[in-house]
Amino acid sequence: MPLLLVVAVVVALLVRTFALQSFWIPSGSMENTLQSGDRVLVNKLIYDFRDPERGEVIVFRAPQSWRSDPNDEDFIKRVIAVGGDTVSYDAGAGHIEVNGHPLDESSYIYKDPNTGVRDLPSKDGYEFKVTVPKGRLWVMGDHRAASGDSRENFIRSGESVGTATIPVSSVVGKAFSIIWPPSRWHWLSIPDSFEGVP
Repeated sequence: MPLLLVVAVVVALLVRTFALQSFWIPSGSMENTLQSGDRVLVNKLIYDFRDPERGEVIVFRAPQSWRSDPNDEDFIKRVIAVGGDTVSYDAGAGHIEVNGHPLDESSYIYKDPNTGVRDLPSKDGYEFKVTVPKGRLWVMGDHRAASGDSRENFIRSGESVGTATIPVSSVVGKAFSIIWPPSRWHWLSIPDSFEGVP
């Protein structure tokens, strides 16, 4: 029995370290997709075999300049654009474009449950156009008005693309399921709109 317990603990540690890990969501930056207090399950192996794709929800180690608290290391956001993509927002058009393809983000951008008002795709209607460097990602929270993401850090840094994007090497893994609370269990899939991006 003691040997079985030791083996079970070792296996659990190996799985947590190298394969799967759960993460607690501490804020509302990914609402309504993820709620504060949710727990998500993250695949830590998948990006050993390929890079993150547009539309995926990822956990990554945030750059120091992104952190309001130096201890807040792990962030969770949605990948909007990958290396080589041009991502932009035009207030007149009212949507984010990736490589000229307009994204229909209505399935995941935050909608106030009381008023029904949906966030703008870019907070305060801020317009931008950025070409993402190779090996880096442009990430945004689904609750655009409450997310310290690529757009926010692009503005704060004086429109530095390097500061606004994160390296692929900082990605911990892909969040693929909400596992807690049980009432909110579901898979986290890529929204259909990303399929048309050239």
